[in-house]
Amino acid sequence: MATFRLARRLRAERAIDSMSDGQFAVLAALKVHGPHTLSELAERERVTAPSMNRTVNCLEELGFLSRTADETDRRKVNIALTGPGRDVVDETVRRRDAWLDHGLASLTPAQRRTLAAASEIMKELAAR
Repeated sequence: MATFRLARRLRAERAIDSMSDGQFAVLAALKVHGPHTLSELAERERVTAPSMNRTVNCLEELGFLSRTADETDRRKVNIALTGPGRDVVDETVRRRDAWLDHGLASLTPAQRRTLAAASEIMKELAAR
């Protein structure tokens, strides 16, 4: 439960309060992994293509991403971040890092070492 509560608290630190976690996840995936097709995004986020289409439509209307025809296969449409979309991701990451830095600064060195060790274990579990 503590992991879920911490994750929820970190997710609350976002540049746009009205943006859903799913919408932000799409923007973050595009920033980290580059342009995707709709089906690639749906697969990455483990949602249906129609659900991803609704998310992409909303983000496109807000100006956070764009769709362009693929240069080699005109049947494909690539979805990419726009400047404002990149700004949302950057500002959200900045806010989350600041919140976490502030919280970690209040811990003792022993508590920080314990968290560092636990994070390695959590990475191992997540990779399975």
